[in-house]
Amino acid sequence: MKIPTLTLSATLMATASFPLHAADWQPVEGHIMTRWAKDVSPKSVHTEYPRPTMVRKDWQHLNGLWEYAIVPTNAAAPAAYEGSILVPFPVESALSGVKRRVGGENRLWYRRTFTVPNAWAGQRVLLHFGAVDWEAVVSVNGAEVGGHRGGYDPFSFDITDALKEGGEQELVVSVWDPTNDGPQPRGKQVKEPGGIWYTPVTGIWQTPWLEPVSAAHLDRIKVTPDFDDSAVTIQAHGITTGGNPTLKVEILDGRRVIQEGEVQIMITTRSIPPQIAPSIKLPVPEAKPWTPETPHLYNVRVTLLESGRKTDEITSYFGMRKISLARNDQGVLRMQLNNRTTFQYGPLDQGFWPDGLYTAPTDEALRYDIEMTKKLGFNMARKHVKVEPERWYYWCDKLGLLVWQDMPSGDRSAEWRGPSGVDGREMERAPESRAIYEKEWKAIIDSRYNHPCIVTWVPFNEGWGQFDTVRILNWTMNYDPTRLVDGPSGGNHFPAGHIIDHHQYPGPAAPRRVEDRAMVLGEYGGLGLPLPGHTWQAEKNWGYRNFGSAPEVTAAYLNLVRKLHPMVRDSGLSAAIYTQTTDVEVEVNGLMTYDRAIVKLDEDKVAAANLKLYGPPPPAPKVMVLSPSSKDAAQEWAYTTTEPGKDWAEPGFDDSGWARGPGGFGTRMTPNTMVRTEWNTPNIWLRRTFEVPAGFKAHSLQVELYHDEDAEVFLNGERIAQFRGYITAYDLVILDERVNKALKPGTNTLAVTCKQTGGGQYIDVGLVDVEE
Repeated sequence: MKIPTLTLSATLMATASFPLHAADWQPVEGHIMTRWAKDVSPKSVHTEYPRPTMVRKDWQHLNGLWEYAIVPTNAAAPAAYEGSILVPFPVESALSGVKRRVGGENRLWYRRTFTVPNAWAGQRVLLHFGAVDWEAVVSVNGAEVGGHRGGYDPFSFDITDALKEGGEQELVVSVWDPTNDGPQPRGKQVKEPGGIWYTPVTGIWQTPWLEPVSAAHLDRIKVTPDFDDSAVTIQAHGITTGGNPTLKVEILDGRRVIQEGEVQIMITTRSIPPQIAPSIKLPVPEAKPWTPETPHLYNVRVTLLESGRKTDEITSYFGMRKISLARNDQGVLRMQLNNRTTFQYGPLDQGFWPDGLYTAPTDEALRYDIEMTKKLGFNMARKHVKVEPERWYYWCDKLGLLVWQDMPSGDRSAEWRGPSGVDGREMERAPESRAIYEKEWKAIIDSRYNHPCIVTWVPFNEGWGQFDTVRILNWTMNYDPTRLVDGPSGGNHFPAGHIIDHHQYPGPAAPRRVEDRAMVLGEYGGLGLPLPGHTWQAEKNWGYRNFGSAPEVTAAYLNLVRKLHPMVRDSGLSAAIYTQTTDVEVEVNGLMTYDRAIVKLDEDKVAAANLKLYGPPPPAPKVMVLSPSSKDAAQEWAYTTTEPGKDWAEPGFDDSGWARGPGGFGTRMTPNTMVRTEWNTPNIWLRRTFEVPAGFKAHSLQVELYHDEDAEVFLNGERIAQFRGYITAYDLVILDERVNKALKPGTNTLAVTCKQTGGGQYIDVGLVDVEE
């Protein structure tokens, strides 16, 4: 699909634009904001160098106030602009100062002027964009300099020939984005957001900037550490003009040069083709490994010389890090970091902000999410169907956080029926859609290759846009053999890639065992807690399973983490990913609120529990079943669907008039259930008794249950647990230690009630005691 050529009208060039002043900009109110929003201003917005893996000294960012206009897609360039927009915030965001939807029926236009510093005279001038969503056409002084399609990968143009002699230069960018009406990668963006789907993003959302270079210069370097050989390979791509070009590489530990070398470039053509781009391998003496605990980074200085004269110099960095698979003593494939088995555990990270949407308000805010992830005891994050600005990965490199990088989903979804029975299904994408996906996926890998934090590529998630699965997974593995490839995450499995990845909410649950891939739990959890004053909207917020207080959701989280231990120990689970870092819009499953103002769980308890996952797995606990559930064998209950009165849960209550039947109770279409007694009314009440031997002392009473929907559990007349919503599999829930006092020697009464409002329904409960 060809990018359309857009002709600038003479009216545009002749019309004087309105002056842009800081007073023209204010954030648009209407939703919550982060505390960093107050630090945003047109004079100071994302002023940091945006490409930390390839740094030059001279540059000029183009963030700040631009003019904007939204016009019909097929209309000519606007004769006048509507107002000012703060770049790099997307037009739908509050921090843009606009907060307007664009849609596929319109095109978004930007305009600004800039001057080229006198010190850049005689050099080429490059115009860079970190990311523009989705289709961009760029003109300078009325001349089109290039176009680009792709919402997540960077692009650049040499604009030298379009520049005027001195004075102000005019830059115009037009953007078209069909959101979910098009097949392009878009992640969680939809025209009608709700639940797990979020506000669309259009236009410039990462830093644009200018950079002077010589006619002979570098345009990309590729840094590949070799952990086993204690060496690093540097490959350079660029442009030469002849004159015996030479590449000089220096490796530094801090500011001290510890290794250097040169390689002659044996061609004199203008462009260095990637297949013959020069490379040099240098030893790294006594190499210090990069790990989440010790994220040591080495610096790199790369110099391009022609006939001994320096024409370009850039600085970068790398970490001595290796990710691989190896079999344990049971023959199960496990993930290894630097040749040591390392359990990887982290949150699903959506990368949305209430004030900036795709764009964090400040670099400090971007760093904060990573710092909090580390503080909560995680060593990894899965960047979910979004690609961040390079500075996010820089902070992961610097602070020590492993990253699983998703390809943003696009097009429609392949058939997907949940985490079971999904093997071998994929969709047929149109040729145009396939080409868009493959071009952008390659560009994303190229642009983020040098970051040591990235250890896993994730080409597909839950069947969204999944096509040619085996070919895409194999291509990714071959194109970047230094990382693992997860494929696909959450279902529609094929025998390819390095990983079999299972999703289950709330879970946790390990995937079925396979011999040729490592096993991971790619998503689980989703424990919701809406906090008034910190939600996107006042009511109707959504979570996979909602709770009423921080202690409740903390206890539920700790319960989930405890269940991971036997999966790591006995099933060979290599990684798990909890949903999620923050709330996002109406979704309240975050460890933090959407505005990052509150960590919703007990930080110390969460960190302590998480850190235990990286040590030796504890021995299997001793479990004593006090009152079994009907998960494996039918258990008889007294039950009624008629309101029984207020004392129905007391031990002395007369239930002789109730019906008798085996558990579980529900409707037969409810997934993952064993319905032995049909229950299809709004309410049900259950009672049964069990015996506790004399002298028994409880360690940790836990309820085993499946509830759909709201349920309450009573022991000897005392309510010991309350559950909201529904789950889709049996769960084991730890009870407050105070509940132990309700248990007594001899006969005990277990009573349960469940309420149903719609859809499938099911209730089954058991009681066990667990000694860790």
